[in-house]
Amino acid sequence: MKHLQNRVSLIGHVGQDPEVKTLENGTKLAKISLATNSYYIDRNGQRVEQTEWHRLTAWGKTADLIENHVHKGSRLAVEGQLQYRKYEDEDGRTNRFAEIRLDEVMLL
Repeated sequence: MKHLQNRVSLIGHVGQDPEVKTLENGTKLAKISLATNSYYIDRNGQRVEQTEWHRLTAWGKTADLIENHVHKGSRLAVEGQLQYRKYEDEDGRTNRFAEIRLDEVMLL
């Protein structure tokens, strides 16, 4: 069960073209957003769709794969680790957000 610690698996559609940067040391970083959908039936028997957006980051060879093969609308299966980051905005407020650092990407 050690491999189940802090694992996230998602299947969804990419919301915008990837943002890819090459850092000073030559390492690539790719950032994408992924939409996942779920459904439920409301009190009136109507099907209601809910969309959740997820921030994803990838490094190195995984970033290369994303840069070369992923674009807005691509359907992906991904697996990675949930991470929380924080930053201070220009007004001095601390903001936190969650992102998934990708280990694996499968084009669907």
